[in-house]
Amino acid sequence: MAGGPSTVPLAAAVSEVGGLGFLATGYRTADAVTEDLAALTIATSRPFGLNVFVPSGAPADPQAVQAYAQRLAAAGLPAGEARFDDDAFEEKVALLARARPAVVSFAFGLPPAAAVAELQEAGIAVWITVTTPAEAAAAAEAGADALVAQGAEAGGHRGGFDGGEPGDLGLLALLQLCETAAEGVPLVATGGIMTGRAIAAVLAAGAAAAALGTAFMRAPEAGTSAAQRTALASDRPTAITRAFTGRPARGIVNAFMRDHDGAAPVAYPEVHHLTSPARAAARERGDAEGFNLWAGQAHGLATAEPAGALVERLAADARAALSEATAAAARGGA
Repeated sequence: MAGGPSTVPLAAAVSEVGGLGFLATGYRTADAVTEDLAALTIATSRPFGLNVFVPSGAPADPQAVQAYAQRLAAAGLPAGEARFDDDAFEEKVALLARARPAVVSFAFGLPPAAAVAELQEAGIAVWITVTTPAEAAAAAEAGADALVAQGAEAGGHRGGFDGGEPGDLGLLALLQLCETAAEGVPLVATGGIMTGRAIAAVLAAGAAAAALGTAFMRAPEAGTSAAQRTALASDRPTAITRAFTGRPARGIVNAFMRDHDGAAPVAYPEVHHLTSPARAAARERGDAEGFNLWAGQAHGLATAEPAGALVERLAADARAALSEATAAAARGGA
């Protein structure tokens, strides 16, 4: 939920009622993350986590990036500098090791062994996002305390290791395969989970916990733009695209995606920086056709209720669903 929707009030509200609120560090400077951490520790005394993007290994093909830049310029779109950077990765790991949140989760790849060790030595649990059984095995070997198994239903960026060919397994299939590939490592299920029944389903399928993103994007505490809130409440379809950032991500289909998806190179973060001015301008003027509308496949089920109330309702619904399933199984076996 980096790039706007993730806020200190949202993470605090989730943690305050017994969930594990998460704060995104992506696209934030190390100084900004420090300020966010200070605000979050004031807002809640409960455990919380932060998410960090693992940097790509090398810059993308400059010719492919330039060709895409020319395409966007021909469409009359403002452009940013298509630069390669590591999103201040080492600085963020170091400050989080000092701050000692309950969890640091990683997306986009395996964090370096030194980063995992630094965090774990500080008493921080390290979670690694995976989208395939092979990634699950590698993350387990790297010493992850838990694996965030991200099904293809999930909104936003595919969190696995390969920005060109991300895993396309649905969540239930992925959970079963990861349980075998990384035996004994707890699984956190994510992707398309919007209801208490869905939480119950992934718990029954072997997950130790469920992680929800799109479900909170209409909450008043979220920093979601007005245009995206409206789109989330619709039944518009989603698709996975590289058009906005150069890395596959699921969002609600709009004009920008239709016009440019086929031409977008595998080039993250270069394309992210390139399209940032055009997306910001569209967001500012409320044009939902011109910026990324990240959302999971079940986004139409998102509600505008306060985050704390949502957590409590989902937890109650999940408990009820598990009880119903247990009772049904007992009747069936009688």
